[in-house]
Amino acid sequence: MCPAAVDPASPEALRETFSRFPQGVALIAAEVNGAPVGLVASTLTAGVSLAPPLVSVAIQNSSTTWPALRRATELGISLLSTEQQALARQLASKDHARRFSGVDPEVSADGALTIPGSSTLLWTRHYSEFAAGDHTVALLEILGIRSEEGPEALVFHRSQFKGLRVS
Repeated sequence: MCPAAVDPASPEALRETFSRFPQGVALIAAEVNGAPVGLVASTLTAGVSLAPPLVSVAIQNSSTTWPALRRATELGISLLSTEQQALARQLASKDHARRFSGVDPEVSADGALTIPGSSTLLWTRHYSEFAAGDHTVALLEILGIRSEEGPEALVFHRSQFKGLRVS
């Protein structure tokens, strides 16, 4: 039983509480029917499994982007850098037609889409997924990786984009 002096776990209180935990900002994307499709997530969990190599991401059930992405042969994951804050906002826009405006992504032969200049790039494929309340948790198998020297990871903390500073 919870102590008497706790707040109820309302959606608003949970959003505020979860905002206190910094999360990396990732673009999950692919070229689908010749067009770039992607979603920005701060729910990527690295190191879910090493054998097979898996990451997970939680996606709102209301997402209109995930149904197209989950059918892609491969998915690119770009762990965005602090230099890509404005791009992160653009890619997360509700205006799907403008998300990739002015963006020059790399696209693999199997359609995985990544953004140059990101701190880390992953090439993945859909492994499995399961329902988790108002989200779907997708497990993605890592096929290849590339880390860039220099750019710091972009994080979402207290409802703002920030960089990580090592002290």
